Amino acid sequence: MSIKKDYISIIIPVYNEENNIGKIIDNLEKFTGDFEVIFSDGGCKDKTCQIIDERIKDKPNYKLIKSEKGRANQMNNGAKASIGDTLFFLHCDSQVESDILEKIEAAVNRGVKFGCAKLRFDSRGILMKICGFMSNFRVKHRKIAFGDQGIFIYRNVFFENGGYRSIPLMEDYQLSIDMKEKYPVEQIDSYITTSGIRFEKNGKLKTMYRMQVLQKMYRDGEDIDKIASMYK
Repeated sequence: MSIKKDYISIIIPVYNEENNIGKIIDNLEKFTGDFEVIFSDGGCKDKTCQIIDERIKDKPNYKLIKSEKGRANQMNNGAKASIGDTLFFLHCDSQVESDILEKIEAAVNRGVKFGCAKLRFDSRGILMKICGFMSNFRVKHRKIAFGDQGIFIYRNVFFENGGYRSIPLMEDYQLSIDMKEKYPVEQIDSYITTSGIRFEKNGKLKTMYRMQVLQKMYRDGEDIDKIASMYK
């Protein structure tokens, strides 16, 4: 497989996303330039794959691959199927600004090997604005990025690191930890808007607190399967 220089591979793990998949495809259609989109299916049981197949049939730079379930596995397999020298991992419930690929390319051309975008939520509530602010603050001051911030990474760096660790949760957190010393994450000036539905559904303050508890448990070396069970 020939790797393309100055080419961005957008990798999106999907699992039962029939309510979101059309929105992200609509969002990506505004992009121009040298890029591909890889949807990595973890065994969808709804209409996600049918919708993708129908929407991308006339888009040669879009493709759908099959993967074993698990976001880390799906992203790793998407990376293996990609041809870009820059990998951009995006969540299915995200919406990106039209300039994000240009901002990523400019960062890579400056020598950035690992980065992310700025985050905001689709809720207008003050708590969700604070949550978005704190997420961006964490990137700047702690050099930790999470997947909903749109992680991008230079291909060689990703594979030299072994990709995402095959764990049921915190694979994005662990990647930031792995990169922190040699390639601390840099944040580009472009926003990703993500869904706040999990906060709305489970209670905003409760969800924020629970996420901090789970992250501390992970840092303290608690069993990852126990953490994943608590998260679910």
